[in-house]
Amino acid sequence: MNRKVIGTLMCVLMVLSMASMAAAFGDGNARKGKFLYRKHCRSCHGATASDLSPSTKTQAEWTAMFSDTSKIPCSSDWSKVKEKDINDIFTYLHDYAKDSPSPAKCS
Repeated sequence: MNRKVIGTLMCVLMVLSMASMAAAFGDGNARKGKFLYRKHCRSCHGATASDLSPSTKTQAEWTAMFSDTSKIPCSSDWSKVKEKDINDIFTYLHDYAKDSPSPAKCS
């Protein structure tokens, strides 16, 4: 009996942990992310039209970039930015990527 209970609890914990990891990035607020991108990122990355903007990468490229933020050169500057705000910025960049249903027309 104890083995069944422990096994069931382990399965439930694994499912919950996987669901929380899947929701770690995404489901952010793209509208807020656009504001935060303009506030925190655009001053360095939006100087010219060819600079970093949502439409410079595909959704897969944005996902790969944000899956390991240590690879992003300016990630050390994010220490003052809340994780929720970074998620909102990711959501904005991802949702308006060049291969999205509604790509960004302006940076």
